[in-house]
Amino acid sequence: MNKLNIKMITLAIGLAFSAGAMAENMSKTDYKAGKDKIAAEYKAAKAACGSLSANAKDVCVAEAKGKEGVAKAELEAGYKPSHKASYEVSVAKADATYGVAKEKCDDLAGNTKDVCVKEAKAALTTAKADAKAQMKTADANTTANVKTTDARNDANAKTTVARKDATEDKVDAKYTVAKEKCDAFAGAAKDSCIADAKAKAGK
Repeated sequence: MNKLNIKMITLAIGLAFSAGAMAENMSKTDYKAGKDKIAAEYKAAKAACGSLSANAKDVCVAEAKGKEGVAKAELEAGYKPSHKASYEVSVAKADATYGVAKEKCDDLAGNTKDVCVKEAKAALTTAKADAKAQMKTADANTTANVKTTDARNDANAKTTVARKDATEDKVDAKYTVAKEKCDAFAGAAKDSCIADAKAKAGK
């Protein structure tokens, strides 16, 4: 049960993060209609549990509550998409699975029941850990993309400045050499030589 739960929850988490990334903001009207629909569906599902008894009724109610929790989280993620909202969907799915699994364990007894509860709890812990890791990874990737763009812009700016500085350094070096060569002359010839060197160097 543990492995199956973990696989199912992990798949649900992956889908939640994919959906969150693709979702677009819904209108306030659609959001309100969604909330009303979820409330009505939960009320109907809970009422249907009334015909059951004992633990079967508890499992039924847990399933209804779980579906309501997931639906609410998905609605929020659709209304205001974010990595955090996708994380909340994953957690709601994990909680829903755990709630039902734990109630089903009540049909067992002794050590078998204890193991069942521990497995359900372990699956929940694993699912939440995976969800948190995926949220942090998604956040890190977003931050990295922003930083990469900033780093690229910064690098381009620095490259431009470096090239300008290099050009100026090269011109200055050439001017220094040309001026030095003018020392071989005297009087008007030297003045003319220096003037020519300055003109070429843009001084």
